[in-house]
Amino acid sequence: MIMVFSGCELEEITNPNAPSVGSFAEGASQADIQLLAAGLEAVMRNDLEFHYDTMSIMAREYYDLSGVDPRFTGELLKGPLDNNGFLTTRAFAAWYKVVKGANVLLEAVENAQAGFSEADNNGYYGYAKTMKAYALLMVLNRQYENGIRLDVADPDNLGPIVGYDEALNGIRALLDEAFANLNNAGGSFDYDMSSGFDGFDTPTTFAQFNRAIAARVALYQGNMGEVRSLLNASFFDINGDLNLGVAHVFGATGNDILNAQFHVPDQSGQEFMIHDSWVADSEAGDTRVAEKSNLFASGTVSFDGLSADYQIAVYDSNVDPVYMIRNEELILMYAEAQVNNNTVEALAAINRVRNEAGLADYGGPTDATSLVEEILNQRRYSLLAEGHRLVDLRRLGRLNENYVPLDRPGDNILDSFPTPFNEGL
Repeated sequence: MIMVFSGCELEEITNPNAPSVGSFAEGASQADIQLLAAGLEAVMRNDLEFHYDTMSIMAREYYDLSGVDPRFTGELLKGPLDNNGFLTTRAFAAWYKVVKGANVLLEAVENAQAGFSEADNNGYYGYAKTMKAYALLMVLNRQYENGIRLDVADPDNLGPIVGYDEALNGIRALLDEAFANLNNAGGSFDYDMSSGFDGFDTPTTFAQFNRAIAARVALYQGNMGEVRSLLNASFFDINGDLNLGVAHVFGATGNDILNAQFHVPDQSGQEFMIHDSWVADSEAGDTRVAEKSNLFASGTVSFDGLSADYQIAVYDSNVDPVYMIRNEELILMYAEAQVNNNTVEALAAINRVRNEAGLADYGGPTDATSLVEEILNQRRYSLLAEGHRLVDLRRLGRLNENYVPLDRPGDNILDSFPTPFNEGL
């Protein structure tokens, strides 16, 4: 009993060697704020693979045929999804940890005793709000019409779950707030970013990243004029490096973490296998097929009534970056935004991506439906396993058996993840 009561009393004692959320929120130093900013970027990588794997498997981009957990070939492909299981909750919680980190940073800067200039404050605000908006957009991509909470700043008084359209509007408004902050943040940030932000580590260049994310939101809203305008303010470059962009970075030393989406070629237990249709439907000579797939050395892999021949190989090592957004996506967004505005520009963007993949210029029909179909096809190969396929099929009204193969009796097409059990309380 003495031990129990002592434990209760000790709950009131603050550990002087371990900072709490409260200690950051009131009177934080410059070093505290810089630590929070670095931590916000770092925490975005936690459980990242659960987001990309579950989104990609539902869209049948690839399967997990390793047999480690039958839910990857059961729940995700048949449904219903357990609203209290890890397939639903793990990535959801990870993205909201990012939102929480952004909110803590915003509060800490607001109440800091570091003597920041107004420009420094705006730099932190613009950074935190952009990262928060990005995380909210990623979780919304999972939840779709089940909606998300935009306002979670006060854990004891959470805002309501809002629908898809309202959530997109709220995310766009947050990005616009951040953009205004960045425009008043001076020539440099008060903190150092990782190499994943090389080329985007000043307020001006980071604002281009912000506008790229805003263009993605506008695309989801179907506002193509806004997409074109926002792309012009982003780092979009039709003739530029397709991999120019902002990325999560990884490392094998110290307290860093590895890219868990890398799968060792031909190794047992690493049977993350591309759907055979991705290879079969490709155009002859498309270099993306060889770059992103590996013919499994031991032959066809089978598990739970599913089979495939090619292992996914988007990443070449366990320290490869995972892009948040990159120029190849922006070029394809530009193509889609020009379909009903300027066919010549749409074709130029399509051909830029095709030519980079070793393919000749597009020679098919140039009506709007055909061009959108071609762009969707290029997105399928260029953005494999980057979390876009399910969203693309959904927003373009193509989430059906013509695009999502059902390989077994009882398989179904799921369009979203359920609201986690605890969120509905």
